[in-house]
Amino acid sequence: MLAIFWGGSIVLFSFLPVPFSAVMVERQLGAWLTGDFGYVAHSDWVSMDDISPSMALAVIAAEDQRFPEHWGLDLPAIQKALSHNERHENRIRGASTISQQTVKNLLLWDGKSWVRKGLEAGLTLGMETVWSKRRILTVYLNIAEFGEGIFGVEEAAQRYFHKPASRLSMSEAALLAAVLPNPIRFNAGAPSGYVRSRQAWIMRQMRQLGGEEFLQRNKLY
Repeated sequence: MLAIFWGGSIVLFSFLPVPFSAVMVERQLGAWLTGDFGYVAHSDWVSMDDISPSMALAVIAAEDQRFPEHWGLDLPAIQKALSHNERHENRIRGASTISQQTVKNLLLWDGKSWVRKGLEAGLTLGMETVWSKRRILTVYLNIAEFGEGIFGVEEAAQRYFHKPASRLSMSEAALLAAVLPNPIRFNAGAPSGYVRSRQAWIMRQMRQLGGEEFLQRNKLY
């Protein structure tokens, strides 16, 4: 039954807007179960044409610079992460691609179990087969968590900068991307020194990738 649900979701959301994600449902139910009835998971779907190119480039620079090249799983990055984690057990490094994060946020639950990682890998390959890279990036930007109850780049842009996602500057986009590793711990509205340093690093990476030409060359925007 779950396989049918997941497969159907991948097909339907290859062209339909995503109304909510599994992570949004998990966060909302978790809040209600702990008695937090003031928590509301907000999101507002927008097309890629209504998202600043800087935002699309910022998440690639921050999270997955080989996004246009791989088929959902970045095997060299996984190998590097495994080697790093063997040497530095207290500083674990991940290697999840934007495609994997999209699958996890949209269809799966939070956590780090091998069962979930196995499902994530299989569903990612399925998504990459059906969806274009542009579609994966569009859905990712619409369901990514940017703060407590804040899902999707349109909601984040309105909440933090009081403007639509289409008008985000390079600096603002980099700041939003900087909190993605842990949007509950890191706050784009009151960025720490670490978040600011990560924002500056992301902006350097955006320039090195080639700016908007990178997106156009790879048919992402």
